[in-house]
Amino acid sequence: MQFRDLKKQYQILKKDIDQAIVSVLNEGNYILGKQVEELEESLAEYVGVKHCITCGNGTDALTMALMTLDIKEGDAIFVPNFTFFATAEAVSFSGATPIFVDVDEETFNLDPKKLEIVIKNVLSERRFIPKAIIAVDLFGLPADYVNIKKVADRYNLKIIEDGAQGFGGSINGKRACSFGDISTTSFFPAKPLGCYGDGGAIFTDNDAYAEYLKSIQVHGKNGADKYDNVRIGMNSRLDTLQAAILQVKLKAFIDYELEAVNKVASWYDQRLREIVDVPTIPEGFYSSWAQYTIKLKSKKQRDELQAKLKDTEIPTMIYYPKTMSEQTAYKDLDVKNANLSISEKLSKTVLSLPMHPYFMGEEIEIVCAKIKKCDLT
Repeated sequence: MQFRDLKKQYQILKKDIDQAIVSVLNEGNYILGKQVEELEESLAEYVGVKHCITCGNGTDALTMALMTLDIKEGDAIFVPNFTFFATAEAVSFSGATPIFVDVDEETFNLDPKKLEIVIKNVLSERRFIPKAIIAVDLFGLPADYVNIKKVADRYNLKIIEDGAQGFGGSINGKRACSFGDISTTSFFPAKPLGCYGDGGAIFTDNDAYAEYLKSIQVHGKNGADKYDNVRIGMNSRLDTLQAAILQVKLKAFIDYELEAVNKVASWYDQRLREIVDVPTIPEGFYSSWAQYTIKLKSKKQRDELQAKLKDTEIPTMIYYPKTMSEQTAYKDLDVKNANLSISEKLSKTVLSLPMHPYFMGEEIEIVCAKIKKCDLT
C-alpha cells in the first residue's frame, strides 16, 4: 500500500506521458519550450485568473510573490502557525519577519479572528510594519478568504494565497489560487497536481505584477531581451519536460482525479466518523484532499495508532509534528503573539492516512478495519 501512489498513476497515464516526454526530446527545447506557455494558459484558464507564471518550485513561487509586493526588512507578514516551513522561510528570506497566527481547530487553516488580534498586537508594538497575510490552503481545503479579506481590507494588507496543497479546491465555485492578490502553488510530486521533479506557479489578475514576475523569473530581464537586466531577479523556470508531464496530468486531474479523491474522502468519512475526528469541510467549500487528516485525543493515542498501522504495512504521515513557532530556526524570534495553543495541540494529535485518486475500495476497507480494531476510547 502506498501513501500516495505515483507509480499507479504513471502506469495509467504512461502512454500519454511517455509521448509528451518524447515530443520534448525530439524538439530539443528543454528551457521555456512551447509546452511551458501552453501549460500556463491552461492553468490560468482553469483557476480563473488572467496570468499564470510558472517557476522552479513552490518556495520560489512564494519568494517571487513577496518580491513582487516589495516585502523587505522591517515588514511583518502574518503566517499560519500550523503549516510547512517554506511558508515562513520565504518571508525570512525576504528579510521580513513572519508573525505566527493560530489556526481554526476544525479546518486547520488560518483563523481570521485570531489574525486580527495578532495584527493589533503588532501595530501596538510599533516594531514592524504590517504588509501582507499569507493564507495557506492546508491539506487541500481553501482558507476562509471571505473573512480573511475583511481583515486584510481593514488594515490595508495584501493577501498571498499559498495554494501548494490547495490546487483544485474551491469556495462556492471559485477555485483555489484565485483568492490572493498573488497566489502560488507547488508541483512537488505528492501535491494534488504534481510533476516528476520540482515545479511551481504564481497566479494573479494584476498586469503589472505579471510583467514583473516574468522579469524576475529570468534574472530580471527587460521584456524579451534576456541580456538587458533591469533588476535583480532569480533563475526559476519550469523545465519543458515537467510542463509536458503536467499537461497530461492536468487533463487527468480535471477529468476524474479531483472527483476520485473526493470519493475516497467520503468513503473514509462514512467508515471513520464514529471512531475518530474526521476532517471538516465547511458548507460551500470543496477540497482537493492533498491529505486526509484525522485527529486523535492525545499524542499518546496518535503515536500508538500510527505504530499499529505501520506494523500492518499501512503508511501514515504526521503533518506537522512541530509548529512554526516551535521551529529551531525561530527559537530566537522575539515577537509577541496571540495564543497558539490550537496549533500546538494539532501538532500532537493529527495523523494523515493514505490518500490518492487511485486508492481502491478494498484498500480503504483494510485501513478502516485496522483503525476500528484499535482501542480509541
